[in-house]
Amino acid sequence: MNTTAALAHTITWTGSKQSYLTALLLADRDLVDDCLRAYAYFRWVDDVVDISLHFSTERIAFIARQKMLIENLYGGSRSADLCPEEEMLADLITHDRGPDSGLRSFINNFMAVIEFDANRNGRLVSCHELTAYTTWLATAVMDGIQYFIGNGHPYPKTPDRTLAVVGAHLVHMLRDTLEDLPAGFVNIPAEDIQRDGICLEDVESETFRFWVRDQVERARVCFQAGKRYIDTLEVLRCKLAGAWYCARFEWFLNAIQRDGYRLRRAYPESHSLTTWVEMAGLGITITLRHVAGRIQRSFPHPSPGVAISSEGNISSYRLK
Repeated sequence: MNTTAALAHTITWTGSKQSYLTALLLADRDLVDDCLRAYAYFRWVDDVVDISLHFSTERIAFIARQKMLIENLYGGSRSADLCPEEEMLADLITHDRGPDSGLRSFINNFMAVIEFDANRNGRLVSCHELTAYTTWLATAVMDGIQYFIGNGHPYPKTPDRTLAVVGAHLVHMLRDTLEDLPAGFVNIPAEDIQRDGICLEDVESETFRFWVRDQVERARVCFQAGKRYIDTLEVLRCKLAGAWYCARFEWFLNAIQRDGYRLRRAYPESHSLTTWVEMAGLGITITLRHVAGRIQRSFPHPSPGVAISSEGNISSYRLK
């Protein structure tokens, strides 16, 4: 294991046990380290922007450096003054499987998400801006999943491809609302605030809870369509990654609904043993259903009006 791989393993394990185990269990064997590099690099970038840098000018300069670094690396130029975390990105890009692999889209869209967050603190954002924000994230997540799992497989590029992640991001913003608001991040479009008279200081109000309910319903519609797409995937590991990703956020969706659309600052029960057991059960169910579907496609039923003899010959028969 080289230096950047070891660093990526450490950062990912510390930052998210679920992401670490997902990479180890589901990513292509020869892409596990790169999958961890991708998570660890953006975990580091996000922490620098959110925690280490206190002034807007610093955040702008830092993100500009990262964007320039990405462009230079894809142009074949590797600077000698990279910090260890940037070296992870350099190795990741060096290993890119091709111009249409999806990795560059993953990197650029994730960087757009971080740049948006870095520049919106303390201001209201429009519905158009939040839609773009969600689209960047949804595209990045699906590009990443389908790059690191079943790389090279011709995954369908249908319009419903990213809808499950759109639903997950709606839930993510709801889950973090009570932490985000005091920090200056408003995940409610300015148009909704003005139209519905939403008071950001009164999250217990009927108006606020009505808006939360609307977001829950939107997320459920996205999950329903997005999971249909995931269920069609031929790569079992990708199907499992997508299903577990949805299940994680649907858990929060159900909790918010049970709470009468009142948001909480924390949901510690999401890390309970029961939740992990349910995730394992979901994985078993999906695997069995996937295998059964493969077997069924391997042994298609004979068409009406056709019979197969014991010798394997096909003969016509008349329906009664």
